[in-house]
Amino acid sequence: MTTTALPAPGGITAHGLARSFGAVHAVRDVSLTAPAGSVTALVGPNGSGKTTLMLILATLLRPDRGSVCVAGVDAMTDPTAARARLGWMPDTLGVWEALTCRDILASLGRLYGMGAADADARAREQLAWVGLEEFADRPARVLSRGQQQRLSLARATVHRPAVLMLDEPANGLDPTSRLRLRDDVRAMAAQGTAVLISSHVLSELEEMADRAVFVSEGATVAVKDLSGADDTAAERPYRIAGPDPSRLPELVRALEARGVLLAEGPERHRPGVVVHLRGEDAAAALLADLVAAGVPVSRLAPEGSRLENAYLDLALDGGAHPQRIEGDRA
Repeated sequence: MTTTALPAPGGITAHGLARSFGAVHAVRDVSLTAPAGSVTALVGPNGSGKTTLMLILATLLRPDRGSVCVAGVDAMTDPTAARARLGWMPDTLGVWEALTCRDILASLGRLYGMGAADADARAREQLAWVGLEEFADRPARVLSRGQQQRLSLARATVHRPAVLMLDEPANGLDPTSRLRLRDDVRAMAAQGTAVLISSHVLSELEEMADRAVFVSEGATVAVKDLSGADDTAAERPYRIAGPDPSRLPELVRALEARGVLLAEGPERHRPGVVVHLRGEDAAAALLADLVAAGVPVSRLAPEGSRLENAYLDLALDGGAHPQRIEGDRA
């Protein structure tokens, strides 16, 4: 008899999801968890099934097989109850453009069971939160792309959901709004919300996410902890450079003499070279050794983010053959 682990009360759990459109297998075998109180990134190339998966998790598309549990509710047997616990921010706003921003949020509040006075108060609160108070009584059609994204976030959270799903939430946001989004997402997770984000901007995802689920060709292929707990001795690329580009050959010889292999040769428009080192301790030891030997070093820092490097590693390894990931599969 096979048993399935119970999900965290406020999180989302999916197991064995599959969905086809005729001969196209958009999702073939996805299992994942987005725990309460954390931010989970959903990462994968175009055509990997992310959009179809997000629609399934949002209860907007029924899978051919598999299960989804939202905040302790079986979304297959009771999608209405699941939606009451779920906030969904799609890539495009998709609202009643003739309604004012206040009316949109108040109407959503009423649909989620709030009384008229509570819904109006919540609409005002949400508009203040996303900085759209001046647009409260203006129709949504006048909003810019970035303002629509902020209204969409306010709409997705108007009912204080236990689970929040965001699809490309930073699209159209200016730099200040992107920083605000990162802080807001982290704050919601700190308050116990389970947040699942799909985005192509991996550097921004890493700033927000605690963990990442990688999908390829419609299947889960890896799960990575982004907290840093599993990276203390993990090998990752570092860029090392000196203050004088003409002395780069000297730096390369010093690295080779110490058995440090170059990951790539010098680049025309970027200083130094890239090497692979096992964590910060190894980087600190190499730097101390080079300085003691009189080799001038002006930069030694990780190259790219952990999420970008993990994604590239999966792509180089093929990344299309699903592996069973402990904790994300029954």
